[in-house]
Amino acid sequence: QVRLEEFGGGLVQTGESLRLSCVSSGHPFDSSTMAWFRQPRGKGREFIAACTSAGLPRYEDSLKGRIAVSRDSHMNTMFLQMTNVTPDDTATYICAAVRTPTARTPMRESDYDVWGRGTEVTVSS
Repeated sequence: QVRLEEFGGGLVQTGESLRLSCVSSGHPFDSSTMAWFRQPRGKGREFIAACTSAGLPRYEDSLKGRIAVSRDSHMNTMFLQMTNVTPDDTATYICAAVRTPTARTPMRESDYDVWGRGTEVTVSS
C-alpha cells in the first residue's frame, strides 16, 4: 500500500531549528512531486513547500529564507528544515505526494492525492 510517514515532530523552543522527514513506501515517487503542508488546530491545510522529482524546491512566499526542502538521492524521502521557529509555527506538519507527474509544480491541497498522517510540532515561548 502507498504510505507517507512523517518524523521529527515534537516540542521545539522559539528560535530553534526544526528538521522533519517524510518517508514514502509502496509507490515510486521518483517522477513526481512531494510537498509539505501544515495545519494549525482549527484551521485548514496550508502549503509551505514542495520538491519536484528533479529536486527543485518551491516555497510559500511568507516562509522563503526560513525553510528549505530537499529529497534524498532515491527520491523516496523528503526533508524539511525550518529555522528561527516561533509559536506561530505550531501545527501538524503533513507530507503529501502526487502519484503521477504534473506539468508544473503543484501547490494546492487538491493537487495531491497521497497524504501522511502528519507529525505534531509545538513551539514553546
